[in-house]
Amino acid sequence: METKQILETIRMIEEEKLDIRTITMGISLLDCIDSDGEKARAKIYKKITTYAEKLVETGEQIESEFGIPIINKRISVTPIAIIAGASADKDYVAFAKTLDESAEKVGVNFIGGFSALVEKGYTKGDAILINSIPEALAQTERVCGSVNIGSTRTGINMDAVRDMGEVIKKTAELTADTQGLGCAKLVVFANAVEDNPFMAGAFHGVGEADCVINVGVSGPGVVKRAIEKVKGESFDKVAEMVKQTAFKITRMGELVGQEASKRLGVPFGIVDLSLAPTPSVGDSVAHVLEEMGLETVGTHGTTAALALLNDAVKKGGVMACGHVGGLSGAFIPVSEDIGMIEAVNNGSLNLEKLEAMTAICSVGLDMIAIPGDTPATTIAAMIADEAAIGVINNKTTAVRLIPAKGTKVGDMVEFGGLLGTAPVMRVNKNSSAEFIARGGRIPAPIHSFKN
Repeated sequence: METKQILETIRMIEEEKLDIRTITMGISLLDCIDSDGEKARAKIYKKITTYAEKLVETGEQIESEFGIPIINKRISVTPIAIIAGASADKDYVAFAKTLDESAEKVGVNFIGGFSALVEKGYTKGDAILINSIPEALAQTERVCGSVNIGSTRTGINMDAVRDMGEVIKKTAELTADTQGLGCAKLVVFANAVEDNPFMAGAFHGVGEADCVINVGVSGPGVVKRAIEKVKGESFDKVAEMVKQTAFKITRMGELVGQEASKRLGVPFGIVDLSLAPTPSVGDSVAHVLEEMGLETVGTHGTTAALALLNDAVKKGGVMACGHVGGLSGAFIPVSEDIGMIEAVNNGSLNLEKLEAMTAICSVGLDMIAIPGDTPATTIAAMIADEAAIGVINNKTTAVRLIPAKGTKVGDMVEFGGLLGTAPVMRVNKNSSAEFIARGGRIPAPIHSFKN
């Protein structure tokens, strides 16, 4: 590497908030299945605390030796509905507590996988897990949950959509003292991926190896600074600049992932090429879009700008890394992005525009606070809309909504840390209750007539 490139990387880290957002260890729990729930939980605790014993220590060593900030070290596990379904337990809150204790023991801040895959229907374990989600997220600190309710190959499970509307409402009520924080740890997916290293939707897919290391990179600040260099020039130049920058960011992710893999003796999985913002100034995806010439994110042209950004990041990233995966795209959470919060507060950005943007971005309606009195059927209908975008377009979409109890449009909900601050946004007041009450399954789309 030339001196100029070394100095450029140092500047990216020191001035432009370049970081490795997460090293996530995926652990299969399939060999922990037991008809006795207590025995299964003992096996789960032992396996997680053994495999991830040195995860945090190794991450900190790499951070110190390479001078690259690694913000989070996390764990994802096999969807618990699959593991716990073999037991005779009637609720799975105890499994969530075991995950929480395991995460605390090894020092990670989040563990993902209190999850169910119900895109085509429920098993006994899926139904119990979904019913357990509100209590599980309220009684644990580090556990994250997700439910996949649709896919391009199966369509959308509208019974699950209806149920998740109720689950989100109940979770918000049980965590009302923290303004619905439990909902920030719960994602409803369509076309969920098995190797996503980002929370709250991470889980370790059944097609994965026994244990893998996945890495999620970030860097909106770096991309914004790069686009500043081509101010006023054509989109060809902008796209090329983003590609070159994404290449450099991803090489760093590849380096950290390979090193962590070697030191932990665990196979390297993928690098997730996502631009993940934080509430800090200078680390905003919204500001990247505005740098392309938009007065404020949310105005006309925003979706096109996001499309260019997402595509160029992927094109640059795939050249830099042998194995890419996860969600890989620009995240547009409201509460976690200072530019998005500003756009909502000044009236430029609303839910309808955010929904349009989710046809482009990864992942979907993310970290959005809505009034606490929003009906469960309205939340379910928002999930259905988002799932439809994902299913029809053969991409991952997700919903992470927070109906914070007692709040109304314009209030601010404070979560702290990377979860940020969310302005409560207006939802359509007209009812979707009869639509949601139908249940059943929306059939999978036909793609041979794609036009």
